[in-house]
Amino acid sequence: MNYADIKICDVANGPGVRVSLFVSGCTHHCKECFNPETWDFNYGKLFTKDTEDKIIKYMEPDYIKGITLLGGEPLEHINQQGLLPLLRKIKQVYPKKTVWCFTGYDFEKDVIGRMVDEWKETSEMLSYIDVMVDGEFMADKKDLGLAFKGSSNQRTIKVKESIKSKKLVIWERNY
Repeated sequence: MNYADIKICDVANGPGVRVSLFVSGCTHHCKECFNPETWDFNYGKLFTKDTEDKIIKYMEPDYIKGITLLGGEPLEHINQQGLLPLLRKIKQVYPKKTVWCFTGYDFEKDVIGRMVDEWKETSEMLSYIDVMVDGEFMADKKDLGLAFKGSSNQRTIKVKESIKSKKLVIWERNY
C-alpha cells in the first residue's frame, strides 16, 4: 500500500485534533475530487512499519482525539490489507482514541452488502472504525456548510452501533 500524505494536526476531517492518513488508490474517480492524484495506487510513498510507528508516535499527545483514514480510498482491498496492522496497533495502544474513515462506497450496499462477504479484512477493519463517512463525492450536491463531508448525499455513520442494531445509526455533531 502507498500513501499520499500524513497530516499530524488535522481539524478538518473529524472532531478535535486528529492525525489523518491519506492512502493512495481509488477506483471511484469522483468528478471534482479534491485529491485526484491519489487515484493512482502507486502515488506517494510506500507505507512501511516505520510509517506505522511514526503514526503511533504522532497520536501520543492527549490533545490528539484519533485518526482519520481518507485518500484515495481506504476500503479498496489492497488498502484494507495495508491498514489493518495499523488499526490493530492503534486500538491496542490508544483504545479510547477514535478512528474515522472516509469512503466513496455505500455502507449498506457495498461495505456490509458485499465487502464483508468477499474480503476477510473488511469485518475486522469495521470493528476498529468508530465513524464512517460514506458515499462518493457528488459535485452537483456539493455543500460547504456540511460538517466533515463534501456533498449532501454523504452520510456520517456510527459503524459499531449500525452493525449491532442492523440499522443505520447516524453520528450527530455535538457542539
